[in-house]
Amino acid sequence: QVQLVESGGGLVQAGGSMSLSCTASGLTFSKYSMAWFRRTPGKDREFAAAVSLSPHVVYYADSVKGRFTISRDNAKNTVYLQMNSLQPEDTAVYYCAALGDPHIATSERAYDYWGQGTQVTVSS
Repeated sequence: QVQLVESGGGLVQAGGSMSLSCTASGLTFSKYSMAWFRRTPGKDREFAAAVSLSPHVVYYADSVKGRFTISRDNAKNTVYLQMNSLQPEDTAVYYCAALGDPHIATSERAYDYWGQGTQVTVSS
């Protein structure tokens, strides 16, 4: 049974930083590209960042580029999202997702497995 478990969400003030983690089990983590998506109330889930298999190519949505950093540690079956210079519009439920393909995808329909999500709230 595949499980993706996010952690690290919470409340932060605008301009602050927060780090999210997602630990996977039940799959061969090194064979999956990983991504973070987010969903705000009333909107569809949107792509934020992704990291491919080795050599760990990364890709970001324009809305987070330069502020967010995605990374992975295959030894720990974990993908991270470091979020800096957070703004109220970053408030969302953040989900990690796994794609059994070497390449990055930005469409949520491409992903095979999802975590349950973690709430990030940025106060102004």
